[in-house]
Amino acid sequence: MTTGPRPPRGPRRGGWPHGSARTDQLIRTLLRRRKEQLAIEDVTVVDKPGMRRAVAATAIGNTMEWFDFGVYAYVAVTLGHVFFPADDPATQVVSTFATFAVAFLVRPLGGLVFGPLGDRIGRRRVLSTTMIMMAAGTFGVGLLPGYDAIGFAAPLLLLACRVVQGFSTGGEYAGATTYIAEFAPDQRRGFLGSWLDFGTFIGYSLGSGLVTVLTAALGENGMVDWGWRVPFLVAGPLGLIGLYMRLRLEETPAFQQEAERAAEAAEAAAAHGEPRPVEEARQSGRGRLKEIFTRHWQAVLICMGLVLMYNVTNYMVTSYLPTFMTSTLGADATTAQVLVLGTMLFVVLAITVVGRTSDRWGRRPLFLFGSLGMIVLAVPAVLLIREGGVLLPAIGCLILGAMLVTFAGTSAATLPALFPTRLRYGALSISYNLSVSLFGGTTPLLASWLVATTHNTLVPAFYLMVAGVIGLIATVFLHETAGKPLRGSGPMVETEEEARTAVAESRTAAGRRARDVWIRLRHPWAGAGHREEEEE
Repeated sequence: MTTGPRPPRGPRRGGWPHGSARTDQLIRTLLRRRKEQLAIEDVTVVDKPGMRRAVAATAIGNTMEWFDFGVYAYVAVTLGHVFFPADDPATQVVSTFATFAVAFLVRPLGGLVFGPLGDRIGRRRVLSTTMIMMAAGTFGVGLLPGYDAIGFAAPLLLLACRVVQGFSTGGEYAGATTYIAEFAPDQRRGFLGSWLDFGTFIGYSLGSGLVTVLTAALGENGMVDWGWRVPFLVAGPLGLIGLYMRLRLEETPAFQQEAERAAEAAEAAAAHGEPRPVEEARQSGRGRLKEIFTRHWQAVLICMGLVLMYNVTNYMVTSYLPTFMTSTLGADATTAQVLVLGTMLFVVLAITVVGRTSDRWGRRPLFLFGSLGMIVLAVPAVLLIREGGVLLPAIGCLILGAMLVTFAGTSAATLPALFPTRLRYGALSISYNLSVSLFGGTTPLLASWLVATTHNTLVPAFYLMVAGVIGLIATVFLHETAGKPLRGSGPMVETEEEARTAVAESRTAAGRRARDVWIRLRHPWAGAGHREEEEE
Protein backbone atom coordinates (compact mmCIF):
# COMPACT_ATOMS: atom_id res chain seq x y z
CA MET A 1 0.00 0.00 0.00
CA THR A 2 1.39 3.43 -0.85
CA THR A 3 1.55 5.89 1.99
CA GLY A 4 3.06 8.86 0.12
CA PRO A 5 1.10 11.96 -0.75
CA ARG A 6 -1.48 11.68 -3.49
CA PRO A 7 -0.92 13.60 -6.71
CA PRO A 8 -3.19 16.64 -7.11
CA ARG A 9 -6.51 15.92 -8.81
CA GLY A 10 -7.58 17.51 -12.04
CA PRO A 11 -10.82 19.43 -12.40
CA ARG A 12 -13.89 17.42 -11.46
CA ARG A 13 -16.79 16.80 -13.71
CA GLY A 14 -19.27 19.67 -13.90
CA GLY A 15 -16.54 22.33 -13.81
CA TRP A 16 -16.94 23.13 -10.09
CA PRO A 17 -14.10 25.25 -8.61
CA HIS A 18 -11.59 23.85 -6.11
CA GLY A 19 -10.03 24.99 -2.91
CA SER A 20 -10.99 28.27 -1.36
CA ALA A 21 -13.03 29.39 -4.40
CA ARG A 22 -15.24 26.34 -4.11
CA THR A 23 -15.58 26.83 -0.35
CA ASP A 24 -16.54 30.48 -0.80
CA GLN A 25 -19.15 29.58 -3.39
CA LEU A 26 -20.52 26.87 -1.15
CA ILE A 27 -20.83 29.22 1.82
CA ARG A 28 -22.48 31.95 -0.22
CA THR A 29 -24.98 29.55 -1.74
CA LEU A 30 -25.86 27.99 1.60
CA LEU A 31 -26.30 31.42 3.18
CA ARG A 32 -28.70 32.35 0.37
CA ARG A 33 -30.66 29.19 0.98
CA ARG A 34 -30.75 29.93 4.69
CA LYS A 35 -32.16 33.40 4.07
CA GLU A 36 -35.06 31.87 2.16
CA GLN A 37 -36.57 30.41 5.32
CA LEU A 38 -39.25 32.38 7.15
CA ALA A 39 -38.96 34.03 10.53
CA ILE A 40 -42.02 34.31 12.75
CA GLU A 41 -42.17 38.07 12.15
CA ASP A 42 -42.48 37.44 8.39
CA VAL A 43 -45.86 35.75 8.88
CA THR A 44 -48.95 37.94 9.41
CA VAL A 45 -51.72 36.63 11.63
CA VAL A 46 -54.96 38.12 10.34
CA ASP A 47 -57.05 40.27 12.66
CA LYS A 48 -60.39 38.49 12.32
CA PRO A 49 -62.67 41.40 13.34
CA GLY A 50 -60.73 43.66 10.97
CA MET A 51 -61.05 41.07 8.23
CA ARG A 52 -64.82 40.89 8.69
CA ARG A 53 -65.10 44.70 8.59
CA ALA A 54 -62.96 44.75 5.44
CA VAL A 55 -65.16 42.22 3.65
CA ALA A 56 -68.40 43.96 4.68
CA ALA A 57 -67.27 47.50 3.84
CA THR A 58 -65.83 46.62 0.44
CA ALA A 59 -68.80 44.44 -0.49
CA ILE A 60 -71.27 47.24 0.24
CA GLY A 61 -69.38 49.48 -2.18
CA ASN A 62 -69.86 46.91 -4.91
CA THR A 63 -73.49 46.57 -3.84
CA MET A 64 -73.90 50.30 -4.35
CA GLU A 65 -72.20 50.23 -7.75
CA TRP A 66 -74.24 47.35 -9.07
CA PHE A 67 -77.49 48.57 -7.58
CA ASP A 68 -77.11 51.42 -10.05
CA PHE A 69 -76.28 49.06 -12.92
CA GLY A 70 -79.26 46.84 -12.16
CA VAL A 71 -81.59 49.82 -12.03
CA TYR A 72 -80.18 51.35 -15.22
CA ALA A 73 -80.45 48.07 -17.17
CA TYR A 74 -84.03 47.44 -16.05
CA VAL A 75 -85.27 50.98 -16.73
CA ALA A 76 -83.33 51.42 -19.99
CA VAL A 77 -86.50 51.50 -22.07
CA THR A 78 -88.16 53.93 -19.62
CA LEU A 79 -85.10 56.20 -19.58
CA GLY A 80 -85.22 56.20 -23.37
CA HIS A 81 -88.75 57.66 -23.23
CA VAL A 82 -87.78 60.23 -20.58
CA PHE A 83 -84.44 61.46 -21.94
CA PHE A 84 -84.30 60.46 -25.62
CA PRO A 85 -87.67 61.00 -27.33
CA ALA A 86 -87.72 59.51 -30.81
CA ASP A 87 -90.13 57.84 -33.17
CA ASP A 88 -88.05 54.65 -33.34
CA PRO A 89 -87.96 52.63 -30.08
CA ALA A 90 -84.72 50.93 -31.23
CA THR A 91 -83.05 54.37 -31.46
CA GLN A 92 -84.13 55.15 -27.91
CA VAL A 93 -82.63 51.91 -26.62
CA VAL A 94 -79.33 52.46 -28.46
CA SER A 95 -79.16 56.07 -27.17
CA THR A 96 -79.76 54.91 -23.60
CA PHE A 97 -77.06 52.24 -23.82
CA ALA A 98 -74.71 54.76 -25.44
CA THR A 99 -75.05 56.88 -22.31
CA PHE A 100 -74.51 53.71 -20.27
CA ALA A 101 -71.32 52.98 -22.25
CA VAL A 102 -69.92 56.51 -21.77
CA ALA A 103 -69.48 55.82 -18.06
CA PHE A 104 -67.21 52.95 -19.01
CA LEU A 105 -65.16 55.04 -21.40
CA VAL A 106 -64.08 57.33 -18.53
CA ARG A 107 -63.32 54.43 -16.18
CA PRO A 108 -59.68 54.14 -17.34
CA LEU A 109 -59.20 57.81 -16.39
CA GLY A 110 -60.51 57.02 -12.92
CA GLY A 111 -58.20 54.02 -12.78
CA LEU A 112 -55.20 56.15 -13.81
CA VAL A 113 -55.97 58.62 -11.01
CA PHE A 114 -57.24 56.45 -8.16
CA GLY A 115 -55.07 53.36 -8.74
CA PRO A 116 -51.57 54.87 -8.36
CA LEU A 117 -52.99 57.16 -5.65
CA GLY A 118 -54.11 54.09 -3.70
CA ASP A 119 -50.56 52.71 -3.91
CA ARG A 120 -49.14 55.99 -2.60
CA ILE A 121 -51.51 57.18 0.14
CA GLY A 122 -53.30 53.95 1.00
CA ARG A 123 -56.28 51.87 -0.02
CA ARG A 124 -58.70 53.08 2.67
CA ARG A 125 -58.73 56.79 1.77
CA VAL A 126 -59.25 56.18 -1.92
CA LEU A 127 -62.08 53.71 -1.32
CA SER A 128 -63.87 56.27 0.87
CA THR A 129 -63.58 58.88 -1.89
CA THR A 130 -64.94 56.57 -4.59
CA MET A 131 -67.87 55.68 -2.34
CA ILE A 132 -68.90 59.34 -2.01
CA MET A 133 -68.64 59.99 -5.74
CA MET A 134 -70.61 56.89 -6.73
CA ALA A 135 -73.46 57.68 -4.36
CA ALA A 136 -73.60 61.32 -5.48
CA GLY A 137 -73.66 60.41 -9.18
CA THR A 138 -76.43 57.83 -8.80
CA PHE A 139 -78.51 60.02 -6.48
CA GLY A 140 -78.18 62.89 -8.96
CA VAL A 141 -79.79 60.87 -11.76
CA GLY A 142 -82.96 60.60 -9.69
CA LEU A 143 -83.21 64.40 -9.47
CA LEU A 144 -82.85 65.16 -13.18
CA PRO A 145 -85.68 66.76 -15.20
CA GLY A 146 -86.69 64.96 -18.39
CA TYR A 147 -86.48 65.97 -22.03
CA ASP A 148 -89.99 67.41 -22.00
CA ALA A 149 -88.97 69.86 -19.26
CA ILE A 150 -85.57 71.19 -20.40
CA GLY A 151 -85.01 69.71 -23.84
CA PHE A 152 -81.57 68.65 -24.98
CA ALA A 153 -80.02 69.64 -21.63
CA ALA A 154 -81.68 66.58 -20.02
CA PRO A 155 -79.56 63.92 -21.77
CA LEU A 156 -76.47 66.09 -21.22
CA LEU A 157 -77.10 66.15 -17.45
CA LEU A 158 -77.69 62.40 -17.50
CA LEU A 159 -74.39 62.04 -19.30
CA ALA A 160 -72.64 64.18 -16.67
CA CYS A 161 -73.95 61.99 -13.85
CA ARG A 162 -72.82 58.88 -15.68
CA VAL A 163 -69.34 60.38 -16.13
CA VAL A 164 -69.07 60.96 -12.35
CA GLN A 165 -70.19 57.39 -11.72
CA GLY A 166 -67.74 55.97 -14.25
CA PHE A 167 -64.80 58.02 -13.00
CA SER A 168 -65.34 56.93 -9.40
CA THR A 169 -65.93 53.31 -10.39
CA GLY A 170 -62.50 53.37 -12.03
CA GLY A 171 -60.99 53.11 -8.58
CA GLU A 172 -63.68 51.02 -6.89
CA TYR A 173 -63.51 47.37 -7.94
CA ALA A 174 -59.72 47.18 -8.21
CA GLY A 175 -59.37 48.86 -4.82
CA ALA A 176 -61.95 46.62 -3.21
CA THR A 177 -60.37 43.41 -4.54
CA THR A 178 -56.93 44.64 -3.48
CA TYR A 179 -58.19 45.47 -0.01
CA ILE A 180 -59.85 42.10 0.58
CA ALA A 181 -56.92 40.15 -0.93
CA GLU A 182 -54.45 41.93 1.35
CA PHE A 183 -56.56 41.21 4.42
CA ALA A 184 -57.43 37.57 3.65
CA PRO A 185 -55.48 34.50 4.80
CA ASP A 186 -53.76 32.75 1.90
CA GLN A 187 -55.80 29.58 2.32
CA ARG A 188 -59.17 31.41 2.26
CA ARG A 189 -58.60 34.22 -0.22
CA GLY A 190 -60.96 32.72 -2.78
CA PHE A 191 -63.83 32.33 -0.31
CA LEU A 192 -63.44 35.79 1.24
CA GLY A 193 -62.88 37.45 -2.12
CA SER A 194 -66.07 35.91 -3.47
CA TRP A 195 -68.06 38.00 -0.96
CA LEU A 196 -67.07 41.08 -2.94
CA ASP A 197 -68.86 39.81 -6.03
CA PHE A 198 -71.61 38.50 -3.75
CA GLY A 199 -72.19 42.19 -2.97
CA THR A 200 -72.12 42.87 -6.71
CA PHE A 201 -75.02 40.56 -7.48
CA ILE A 202 -76.91 41.43 -4.31
CA GLY A 203 -76.80 45.05 -5.48
CA TYR A 204 -77.95 44.08 -8.95
CA SER A 205 -80.72 41.90 -7.54
CA LEU A 206 -81.89 44.67 -5.21
CA GLY A 207 -81.91 47.22 -8.01
CA SER A 208 -83.60 45.00 -10.55
CA GLY A 209 -86.02 43.63 -7.96
CA LEU A 210 -87.06 47.13 -6.92
CA VAL A 211 -87.67 48.11 -10.55
CA THR A 212 -89.68 44.93 -11.12
CA VAL A 213 -91.91 45.67 -8.13
CA LEU A 214 -92.38 49.30 -9.17
CA THR A 215 -93.19 48.30 -12.74
CA ALA A 216 -95.80 45.80 -11.57
CA ALA A 217 -97.32 48.34 -9.14
CA LEU A 218 -97.23 51.51 -11.27
CA GLY A 219 -97.36 50.21 -14.82
CA GLU A 220 -95.32 51.61 -17.69
CA ASN A 221 -97.03 55.02 -17.62
CA GLY A 222 -96.39 55.44 -13.90
CA MET A 223 -92.73 54.49 -14.36
CA VAL A 224 -92.30 57.06 -17.14
CA ASP A 225 -94.03 59.77 -15.09
CA TRP A 226 -92.12 59.44 -11.81
CA GLY A 227 -91.50 55.82 -10.77
CA TRP A 228 -88.09 55.62 -12.48
CA ARG A 229 -86.70 58.18 -10.00
CA VAL A 230 -87.28 56.07 -6.89
CA PRO A 231 -84.48 53.48 -7.36
CA PHE A 232 -81.88 56.16 -8.06
CA LEU A 233 -82.89 58.19 -4.99
CA VAL A 234 -82.47 55.10 -2.80
CA ALA A 235 -78.75 55.25 -3.61
CA GLY A 236 -78.30 58.25 -1.30
CA PRO A 237 -78.91 56.41 2.01
CA LEU A 238 -77.02 53.35 0.74
CA GLY A 239 -74.01 55.52 -0.03
CA LEU A 240 -74.00 57.08 3.45
CA ILE A 241 -74.05 53.64 5.06
CA GLY A 242 -71.17 52.50 2.87
CA LEU A 243 -69.15 55.64 3.62
CA TYR A 244 -69.61 55.17 7.37
CA MET A 245 -68.38 51.58 7.16
CA ARG A 246 -65.35 52.48 5.06
CA LEU A 247 -64.26 55.31 7.35
CA ARG A 248 -63.98 52.72 10.15
CA LEU A 249 -61.54 50.57 8.19
CA GLU A 250 -57.83 50.21 8.89
CA GLU A 251 -55.10 50.09 6.29
CA THR A 252 -54.17 46.64 4.99
CA PRO A 253 -51.21 44.80 6.58
CA ALA A 254 -49.49 44.41 3.20
CA PHE A 255 -49.63 48.16 2.48
CA GLN A 256 -48.40 49.00 5.98
CA GLN A 257 -45.44 46.63 5.62
CA GLU A 258 -44.57 48.05 2.23
CA ALA A 259 -44.74 51.61 3.57
CA GLU A 260 -42.51 50.67 6.53
CA ARG A 261 -39.91 49.08 4.24
CA ALA A 262 -39.86 52.17 2.00
CA ALA A 263 -39.49 54.47 5.02
CA GLU A 264 -36.65 52.40 6.47
CA ALA A 265 -34.82 52.37 3.13
CA ALA A 266 -35.21 56.16 2.80
CA GLU A 267 -33.94 56.74 6.36
CA ALA A 268 -30.93 54.48 5.81
CA ALA A 269 -30.06 56.29 2.58
CA ALA A 270 -30.42 59.72 4.23
CA ALA A 271 -28.25 58.65 7.17
CA HIS A 272 -25.40 57.76 4.82
CA GLY A 273 -25.89 60.79 2.60
CA GLU A 274 -26.86 58.61 -0.35
CA PRO A 275 -29.45 59.31 -3.06
CA ARG A 276 -33.00 58.15 -2.56
CA PRO A 277 -33.52 54.40 -3.04
CA VAL A 278 -34.80 53.26 -6.40
CA GLU A 279 -38.10 52.10 -4.91
CA GLU A 280 -38.76 55.53 -3.40
CA ALA A 281 -37.74 57.28 -6.60
CA ARG A 282 -40.39 55.33 -8.44
CA GLN A 283 -43.20 56.72 -6.29
CA SER A 284 -44.26 59.22 -8.97
CA GLY A 285 -47.28 58.32 -11.06
CA ARG A 286 -45.25 58.37 -14.27
CA GLY A 287 -42.62 56.07 -12.80
CA ARG A 288 -45.25 53.61 -11.64
CA LEU A 289 -47.00 53.57 -15.02
CA LYS A 290 -43.71 52.95 -16.80
CA GLU A 291 -42.89 50.07 -14.46
CA ILE A 292 -46.35 48.51 -14.88
CA PHE A 293 -46.19 48.43 -18.68
CA THR A 294 -42.49 47.53 -19.02
CA ARG A 295 -41.94 45.00 -16.23
CA HIS A 296 -45.45 43.58 -15.75
CA TRP A 297 -46.96 43.71 -19.25
CA GLN A 298 -47.61 39.97 -19.29
CA ALA A 299 -49.65 40.19 -16.08
CA VAL A 300 -51.51 43.17 -17.57
CA LEU A 301 -52.50 41.16 -20.66
CA ILE A 302 -53.57 38.13 -18.61
CA CYS A 303 -55.64 40.38 -16.36
CA MET A 304 -57.31 42.07 -19.32
CA GLY A 305 -58.16 38.72 -20.93
CA LEU A 306 -59.75 37.32 -17.78
CA VAL A 307 -61.63 40.57 -17.12
CA LEU A 308 -62.90 40.64 -20.70
CA MET A 309 -64.36 37.15 -20.39
CA TYR A 310 -65.94 37.89 -17.01
CA ASN A 311 -67.39 41.28 -17.87
CA VAL A 312 -68.68 40.50 -21.36
CA THR A 313 -70.62 37.62 -19.78
CA ASN A 314 -71.66 39.80 -16.86
CA TYR A 315 -72.99 42.74 -18.86
CA MET A 316 -74.54 40.52 -21.49
CA VAL A 317 -76.62 38.79 -18.82
CA THR A 318 -77.29 41.65 -16.42
CA SER A 319 -77.54 44.69 -18.69
CA TYR A 320 -78.45 43.52 -22.19
CA LEU A 321 -80.49 40.36 -21.66
CA PRO A 322 -83.63 42.08 -20.22
CA THR A 323 -83.75 44.49 -23.17
CA PHE A 324 -82.93 41.72 -25.67
CA MET A 325 -85.83 39.61 -24.41
CA THR A 326 -88.35 42.47 -24.47
CA SER A 327 -87.36 44.76 -27.36
CA THR A 328 -85.94 42.11 -29.72
CA LEU A 329 -87.79 38.90 -28.86
CA GLY A 330 -91.05 40.57 -27.82
CA ALA A 331 -91.26 38.91 -24.40
CA ASP A 332 -93.35 40.37 -21.61
CA ALA A 333 -91.29 42.88 -19.61
CA THR A 334 -92.20 41.42 -16.23
CA THR A 335 -91.40 37.87 -17.38
CA ALA A 336 -88.01 38.92 -18.74
CA GLN A 337 -87.18 40.81 -15.56
CA VAL A 338 -88.16 37.90 -13.34
CA LEU A 339 -86.09 35.43 -15.39
CA VAL A 340 -82.93 37.56 -15.20
CA LEU A 341 -83.57 38.31 -11.54
CA GLY A 342 -83.87 34.56 -10.88
CA THR A 343 -80.55 34.05 -12.64
CA MET A 344 -78.93 36.65 -10.39
CA LEU A 345 -80.32 34.98 -7.29
CA PHE A 346 -78.82 31.69 -8.49
CA VAL A 347 -75.45 33.43 -8.86
CA VAL A 348 -75.78 34.92 -5.37
CA LEU A 349 -76.47 31.50 -3.84
CA ALA A 350 -73.61 29.79 -5.68
CA ILE A 351 -70.87 32.41 -5.66
CA THR A 352 -69.30 31.77 -2.24
CA VAL A 353 -69.37 28.02 -2.93
CA VAL A 354 -67.35 28.68 -6.08
CA GLY A 355 -64.95 30.89 -4.11
CA ARG A 356 -64.38 28.17 -1.52
CA THR A 357 -63.92 25.60 -4.31
CA SER A 358 -61.21 27.77 -5.89
CA ASP A 359 -59.26 27.61 -2.61
CA ARG A 360 -59.30 23.80 -2.84
CA TRP A 361 -59.04 23.09 -6.56
CA GLY A 362 -57.24 26.23 -7.70
CA ARG A 363 -58.21 29.25 -9.79
CA ARG A 364 -57.03 27.93 -13.18
CA PRO A 365 -59.30 24.84 -13.30
CA LEU A 366 -62.37 26.98 -12.68
CA PHE A 367 -61.44 29.54 -15.32
CA LEU A 368 -60.74 26.72 -17.78
CA PHE A 369 -64.11 25.14 -17.03
CA GLY A 370 -65.94 28.46 -17.43
CA SER A 371 -64.23 29.52 -20.66
CA LEU A 372 -64.71 26.14 -22.34
CA GLY A 373 -68.31 26.06 -21.15
CA MET A 374 -68.94 29.48 -22.64
CA ILE A 375 -67.56 28.41 -26.02
CA VAL A 376 -69.67 25.25 -26.11
CA LEU A 377 -72.90 26.35 -24.42
CA ALA A 378 -73.46 29.97 -25.52
CA VAL A 379 -75.41 29.07 -28.66
CA PRO A 380 -77.65 26.45 -26.98
CA ALA A 381 -78.39 28.92 -24.16
CA VAL A 382 -79.49 31.70 -26.55
CA LEU A 383 -81.52 29.23 -28.63
CA LEU A 384 -83.42 28.24 -25.48
CA ILE A 385 -84.02 31.90 -24.59
CA ARG A 386 -85.43 32.51 -28.11
CA GLU A 387 -88.02 29.76 -27.73
CA GLY A 388 -90.36 31.93 -25.68
CA GLY A 389 -92.52 30.97 -22.73
CA VAL A 390 -90.97 30.57 -19.30
CA LEU A 391 -89.35 27.15 -18.85
CA LEU A 392 -86.94 27.01 -21.79
CA PRO A 393 -85.76 30.65 -21.44
CA ALA A 394 -85.27 29.98 -17.72
CA ILE A 395 -82.97 27.04 -18.53
CA GLY A 396 -81.04 29.18 -21.02
CA CYS A 397 -80.62 31.95 -18.45
CA LEU A 398 -79.41 29.47 -15.83
CA ILE A 399 -76.78 28.08 -18.23
CA LEU A 400 -75.40 31.59 -18.71
CA GLY A 401 -75.62 32.17 -14.95
CA ALA A 402 -73.60 29.01 -14.28
CA MET A 403 -70.80 30.26 -16.55
CA LEU A 404 -70.98 33.72 -15.00
CA VAL A 405 -70.70 32.50 -11.41
CA THR A 406 -67.57 30.52 -12.32
CA PHE A 407 -65.81 33.78 -13.21
CA ALA A 408 -67.45 35.90 -10.51
CA GLY A 409 -66.52 33.58 -7.65
CA THR A 410 -62.86 33.38 -8.69
CA SER A 411 -61.83 36.78 -10.07
CA ALA A 412 -61.49 38.76 -6.84
CA ALA A 413 -58.86 36.32 -5.53
CA THR A 414 -57.08 35.84 -8.87
CA LEU A 415 -56.58 39.34 -10.23
CA PRO A 416 -54.80 41.02 -7.26
CA ALA A 417 -52.34 38.11 -7.07
CA LEU A 418 -51.01 39.00 -10.54
CA PHE A 419 -49.17 42.11 -9.30
CA PRO A 420 -46.72 43.00 -6.48
CA THR A 421 -47.90 44.94 -3.44
CA ARG A 422 -46.34 48.29 -4.25
CA LEU A 423 -48.04 48.41 -7.69
CA ARG A 424 -51.10 46.26 -7.08
CA TYR A 425 -53.84 48.90 -6.83
CA GLY A 426 -52.57 50.92 -9.78
CA ALA A 427 -51.76 47.99 -12.08
CA LEU A 428 -55.06 46.28 -11.37
CA SER A 429 -57.06 49.51 -11.77
CA ILE A 430 -55.52 50.25 -15.15
CA SER A 431 -55.73 46.68 -16.50
CA TYR A 432 -59.23 46.06 -15.20
CA ASN A 433 -60.73 49.34 -16.36
CA LEU A 434 -59.14 49.27 -19.80
CA SER A 435 -60.65 45.85 -20.41
CA VAL A 436 -64.05 46.73 -18.95
CA SER A 437 -64.22 49.99 -20.89
CA LEU A 438 -63.20 48.56 -24.24
CA PHE A 439 -65.07 45.27 -24.08
CA GLY A 440 -67.33 44.92 -21.03
CA GLY A 441 -69.29 48.13 -20.72
CA THR A 442 -69.71 48.42 -24.48
CA THR A 443 -71.29 44.95 -24.67
CA PRO A 444 -74.95 46.10 -24.43
CA LEU A 445 -74.37 48.87 -26.99
CA LEU A 446 -72.53 46.68 -29.52
CA ALA A 447 -74.85 43.72 -29.05
CA SER A 448 -77.97 45.85 -29.55
CA TRP A 449 -76.42 47.55 -32.60
CA LEU A 450 -75.32 44.24 -34.16
CA VAL A 451 -78.72 42.65 -33.62
CA ALA A 452 -80.47 45.71 -35.12
CA THR A 453 -78.06 45.74 -38.09
CA THR A 454 -77.85 42.02 -38.89
CA HIS A 455 -81.32 41.00 -37.66
CA ASN A 456 -79.61 37.86 -36.34
CA THR A 457 -80.77 37.02 -32.81
CA LEU A 458 -77.83 34.63 -32.28
CA VAL A 459 -75.38 37.54 -32.22
CA PRO A 460 -75.25 37.57 -28.37
CA ALA A 461 -74.14 33.90 -28.43
CA PHE A 462 -71.37 34.55 -30.95
CA TYR A 463 -70.24 37.51 -28.87
CA LEU A 464 -69.99 35.30 -25.78
CA MET A 465 -68.07 32.62 -27.68
CA VAL A 466 -65.41 35.12 -28.75
CA ALA A 467 -65.07 36.26 -25.14
CA GLY A 468 -64.70 32.63 -24.06
CA VAL A 469 -61.86 32.05 -26.56
CA ILE A 470 -59.97 35.12 -25.34
CA GLY A 471 -60.47 34.09 -21.71
CA LEU A 472 -59.24 30.58 -22.47
CA ILE A 473 -56.01 31.95 -23.96
CA ALA A 474 -55.45 34.14 -20.89
CA THR A 475 -56.10 31.19 -18.58
CA VAL A 476 -53.47 29.07 -20.33
CA PHE A 477 -50.81 31.62 -19.30
CA LEU A 478 -52.19 32.11 -15.78
CA HIS A 479 -50.02 30.81 -12.93
CA GLU A 480 -51.81 29.11 -10.07
CA THR A 481 -51.96 31.32 -6.95
CA ALA A 482 -54.37 29.46 -4.67
CA GLY A 483 -52.96 29.05 -1.16
CA LYS A 484 -49.84 31.10 -1.93
CA PRO A 485 -48.80 34.51 -0.53
CA LEU A 486 -49.43 37.56 -2.66
CA ARG A 487 -46.48 38.84 -4.66
CA GLY A 488 -44.30 41.08 -2.52
CA SER A 489 -45.97 39.98 0.73
CA GLY A 490 -45.30 37.36 3.36
CA PRO A 491 -47.70 34.55 4.28
CA MET A 492 -51.08 35.46 5.78
CA VAL A 493 -52.60 32.99 8.28
CA GLU A 494 -55.53 32.92 10.69
CA THR A 495 -53.92 31.70 13.93
CA GLU A 496 -50.61 31.76 15.80
CA GLU A 497 -50.43 27.99 15.45
CA GLU A 498 -50.64 28.28 11.67
CA ALA A 499 -47.86 30.89 11.79
CA ARG A 500 -45.56 28.56 13.74
CA THR A 501 -46.39 25.72 11.37
CA ALA A 502 -45.54 27.89 8.34
CA VAL A 503 -42.19 28.84 9.88
CA ALA A 504 -41.37 25.22 10.73
CA GLU A 505 -42.25 24.04 7.22
CA SER A 506 -40.16 26.84 5.74
CA ARG A 507 -37.13 25.84 7.82
CA THR A 508 -37.53 22.23 6.79
CA ALA A 509 -37.78 23.19 3.13
CA ALA A 510 -34.77 25.55 3.42
CA GLY A 511 -32.76 22.78 5.09
CA ARG A 512 -33.55 20.40 2.25
CA ARG A 513 -32.55 22.99 -0.33
CA ALA A 514 -29.29 23.65 1.49
CA ARG A 515 -28.57 19.91 1.70
CA ASP A 516 -29.16 19.52 -2.03
CA VAL A 517 -26.82 22.42 -2.78
CA TRP A 518 -24.14 20.93 -0.52
CA ILE A 519 -24.37 17.60 -2.35
CA ARG A 520 -24.20 19.26 -5.75
CA LEU A 521 -21.16 21.35 -4.86
CA ARG A 522 -19.25 18.64 -3.03
CA HIS A 523 -20.27 15.73 -5.25
CA PRO A 524 -21.47 17.13 -8.59
CA TRP A 525 -21.50 13.64 -10.09
CA ALA A 526 -23.98 12.31 -7.52
CA GLY A 527 -27.40 11.48 -8.90
CA ALA A 528 -29.48 13.34 -11.40
CA GLY A 529 -32.09 13.77 -8.68
CA HIS A 530 -30.20 16.76 -7.32
CA ARG A 531 -29.57 18.35 -10.71
CA GLU A 532 -32.89 20.14 -10.95
CA GLU A 533 -31.92 22.63 -8.21
CA GLU A 534 -30.94 25.72 -10.17
CA GLU A 535 -28.56 28.40 -9.03
CA GLU A 536 -30.01 31.87 -8.57
